[in-house]
Amino acid sequence: MAFYSDSNFHPENSIGYLLRRSEQLGAAALEPIFAAADITKTQWSALVALHFNRATTCAEIARDLCYDKGATTRLVDTLEERGWVVRDRDGDGDRRVVRLALTPAGDRIAAEVRDRVIRVWNVWVGDWDDQDIRDLTRLLQRLRDTLQQPLDQGVLA
Repeated sequence: MAFYSDSNFHPENSIGYLLRRSEQLGAAALEPIFAAADITKTQWSALVALHFNRATTCAEIARDLCYDKGATTRLVDTLEERGWVVRDRDGDGDRRVVRLALTPAGDRIAAEVRDRVIRVWNVWVGDWDDQDIRDLTRLLQRLRDTLQQPLDQGVLA
């Protein structure tokens, strides 16, 4: 049975609206952290993708960030210029594949910003029960997986 209908679909009840608005508010609140570290949110997100081994190539970063491949190449160019990322041809495999790795400076800036972001998130959820945080995280992971599955199968909505 469908949950949403024309009678109950409004912003305060829309998963999409609530996620988008939460992301907008969070991004705006975190912007001073990124500005103080002289990094953009997108640059930091790419460094985090490398830091947590979610990506090792430009294409993987593009998928992880839901970002345009061409824009991702320019993003990685900037990260490389700043000394945060190095490119390396895959010597053990397909030489056409260019692997990315964090430099010590890239790892350091990713970790420094991560620690500041952690402090802010801990303030935001400071009065939440641990179980509420675990439940929200589990449900968001479930939603992400539900939304990812059709993309992995090449199916559009």
